[in-house]
Amino acid sequence: MTSIRRRTLTLILGLLFVGLLIITVFNLHDSNHEIAEVYDAQLAQNARLLQGVMRMPMASKEHAQLYQAFNSALASAVPKVDGHPYESKIAFQVWDSKGALLVHTSSAPTFTSPPIAPGFSDVIDQKDRMWRAFVLDDTQYGLKIWVGERDDVRSDLVDRIVRHTVVPNLIGSLILAAVIWLAIGWGLKPLVDMAAKLRARHPGSLEPLQLVPLPSELEPMQAALNRVLAQIQELMGRERRFIADAAHEMRTPLAVLRVHAQNLMEAGNEQSRRESLQHLIVGVDRTTRLVNQLLTMARLEPQAGVPAPAVIDLPATVRESLVQMTPWLLSKGLELVLDVSDDIDPVRIDPVSIDIALNNLVTNAANFSPPNGLITVRLARQGDHYELAVEDQGPGIDEAERDRLFERFYSRGNDQGAGLGLTIVRTIANRLGGQVRLENRPEGGLRATLQMGRL
Repeated sequence: MTSIRRRTLTLILGLLFVGLLIITVFNLHDSNHEIAEVYDAQLAQNARLLQGVMRMPMASKEHAQLYQAFNSALASAVPKVDGHPYESKIAFQVWDSKGALLVHTSSAPTFTSPPIAPGFSDVIDQKDRMWRAFVLDDTQYGLKIWVGERDDVRSDLVDRIVRHTVVPNLIGSLILAAVIWLAIGWGLKPLVDMAAKLRARHPGSLEPLQLVPLPSELEPMQAALNRVLAQIQELMGRERRFIADAAHEMRTPLAVLRVHAQNLMEAGNEQSRRESLQHLIVGVDRTTRLVNQLLTMARLEPQAGVPAPAVIDLPATVRESLVQMTPWLLSKGLELVLDVSDDIDPVRIDPVSIDIALNNLVTNAANFSPPNGLITVRLARQGDHYELAVEDQGPGIDEAERDRLFERFYSRGNDQGAGLGLTIVRTIANRLGGQVRLENRPEGGLRATLQMGRL
């Protein structure tokens, strides 16, 4: 079911009908019981009244005249004129102590002998009609009084109660369903208005929603939509920055490659061709490094919903990263040393970030190290932080340009660099809740230290 209105209406009406059904069944059961009690009381009351009349002190001749008057009056009742339709369904009869029938209504069932057991009972007459009867045994005057009522009188009353209760409830429920349908529609109107305004927005619009007045139930939805729009804006901004950076930085290398390719085509001898080809290879390598650095920067942009990193063995991660770089360092005639403290515990850090940062720091150190130079990587604990330091024996840095070294595409003294290495390391440091420091060593060279977040 896709409609909130239909879903809510179905639930409400379902609960309403179930509740009405339970109440109706209970009312019918209770009504049957109460009707039976009232009618039984009337039967007993009529028997007592008839007993009082039959006990009146009279001569035998007067009693005979009274009985005859009773029978005549009861036989001449015309319900459609001056009585009630139920008169013929209510009957009584009286026997004396010898079993002689003294009074008998025409509608009463015929008994071969007077009933024996006093009190209430159910009787079936010769026409298979059920009677509810009450027998009063007057031992003092030798009378046995029987008062009965046809069962269909009570059934008819119950049917009337059902019709007067269930039918109005059913009609009322249908009217109530229509009213609830309209009420739900009125209640959902703010949601419909929000959907209409969203549809009316320009497809490229990423401006936050400012719908007022807004029900409190829709405020979290608007806030969630605004967060999504902000994330989309951020993603598009990252894409634009990446495209702008790539376009800016790729323009010059591609132009240089084109020049080298033209020189290769115009070379007049083998030596010139080899030199042009060598320049072309170097340019391709530099462009490849630039593309890799740009992709790394794009990966390091903040992302929402990234799961927390797992707990890792930090020294093992650093060793594995350095093992991958060792052949390249040896090819450059450089020596690599790793110094790890003994108090390094497992830590929750992204190993890919550590690998990228260490790769950039060691690459920078190798680019500025003298021939046969030594590069030292140290991993130590400093208070509540871990520090990963890379030391080289190069010329160090000028204090005046320390801050510029972290700018994008600023490369100092390295024609083959893209100027993104330290920017990447600083981005990683920020993600790890730390910082990166550049310090000139007293004995010469540079120390680049990556401080990781609080333990």
